[in-house]
Amino acid sequence: MKPGSWKQIAISAFLLFHMLAIASWCLPFNSVLNEKARGFIRPYMLWSGLFQIWDMFAPDPARVNSYVEAEISFRDGSTRVWSVPRMNELGYADRYFKERYRKFSTEYLRMDSHAALWPDAARYVARVNRNPANQPTAVRLVRWWSEINPPGPHGEYQPSRWGHFAFFTYEPRPGDLE
Repeated sequence: MKPGSWKQIAISAFLLFHMLAIASWCLPFNSVLNEKARGFIRPYMLWSGLFQIWDMFAPDPARVNSYVEAEISFRDGSTRVWSVPRMNELGYADRYFKERYRKFSTEYLRMDSHAALWPDAARYVARVNRNPANQPTAVRLVRWWSEINPPGPHGEYQPSRWGHFAFFTYEPRPGDLE
């Protein structure tokens, strides 16, 4: 074996594993073999942040636009609305770097099945809005949603009304704002 060839083998093995992992994770077909492969690579995909959910594509695309806001109450009685970055309000470069926030809030944070995330998210919002002269006293998480209607008869956009619901309220405790 030539010097350095073990490095080439290791790099090639990693690249092959990586390509197979991404293909297995992202391909839309479900088979017993692919499900077993996904179970095996799940820790790597979650750790590396390479996991994807392809629910925007057929056969069952998302049918709801949604986002999460936080209503923050302060000691002096004032309030402020803090919003998770929304892609339609950002430029192209910012969208690239902040897409994970949208993904986190719309696919996880707003869902009742992920209620365990709510206290930490509310504490985070309180911390980024702390002010020693006027500390946050409550953070209310609010989910907003609008159904995605099919296009009109001539392909025109058919908007629907936005609904909202305050789904969690948190009162920061001493130490939460540090």
